[in-house]
Amino acid sequence: MDGWVLAVILLGLAFEYVNGFHDAANAIATSVLTRALSIRSAVVLCALLNFLGAMMGERVAHTMGKGLVDPQHITSQVVVAALIGAIIWDLITWLLGLPTSSTHAIVGGVVGAVSGSIGWTYLKWAGAKKVVLGLILSPVVGITGACIMMIIFLWLFGRQPPRQLNQRFRLTQILSAGAMAFSHGSNDGQKSMGIITMALFSGGALAAGGHDFHIPLWVKIACAVAMGLGSGAGGWRIIKTVGRKVMELQPIHGCVAEFSAATIILTASHFGAPISTTHTISSTIMGVGMSRRLSAVRWRVVANVVWAWILTLPAAAAISWVVVKIIT
Repeated sequence: MDGWVLAVILLGLAFEYVNGFHDAANAIATSVLTRALSIRSAVVLCALLNFLGAMMGERVAHTMGKGLVDPQHITSQVVVAALIGAIIWDLITWLLGLPTSSTHAIVGGVVGAVSGSIGWTYLKWAGAKKVVLGLILSPVVGITGACIMMIIFLWLFGRQPPRQLNQRFRLTQILSAGAMAFSHGSNDGQKSMGIITMALFSGGALAAGGHDFHIPLWVKIACAVAMGLGSGAGGWRIIKTVGRKVMELQPIHGCVAEFSAATIILTASHFGAPISTTHTISSTIMGVGMSRRLSAVRWRVVANVVWAWILTLPAAAAISWVVVKIIT
């Protein structure tokens, strides 16, 4: 294992940690702001279930590790550049309080680093299309599904006194927040696993080859721990944008948004599609708001979030392209 492979491992764990406090805030935002959970309880719950979710399955890790580019065609320096680009963009948007996608950032980082080193023709466009399709469909399904579920819930429970309704769903939201945190780990927790394993193969630390690509147990544990620790760091800037500025949330709204998002993310993880948990939970919150009336959603805030989503992939790609040129 040379120095560049070691650098990939350290940067991969750093990315997972940043992912933890950047994206994991989305898992607990609604439950904290509706006062279903205290911030301390939410952080502990989020950290534990993120760890457990990250340990379940490898399909997303395989997509990230060999679905975008053949590990035998790249060097560890390329993976280092991809991770640096993703981390820099994540930190920029975290400082601005924008709930952007770490998935977009790392995919953009890989695309930019590969293009800047060996050329974009080495990218596996079949794998890239799978990633892009998941990233496009998840917000659409999130808005539609949450809107429909919210209408059904209001039809079933809307006649209850508001105080009783909020109390009931405040308790239920503990379960929905747990489901959201677990699903986040099952998808986002596997992305660094795939990237680190890609570097291990390209650097010769693991045997290369089609069916030999596997995620070592120590990589899974290390990434899961890093994400859990990052989740424990919290992310109030993101929490305020997701849960307070998009619309005013009541426990029933938070519960529907979290259950809808968790269902979508777990389905994507089952099929090995690395989607954006940020996009998904933000979209389900929009869908919940639209079930009441369009004006319930603060569309100016939504516009800023959407622009950040659009810019993330090309911005991370551009940073990684520059970094790989400097390194190589």
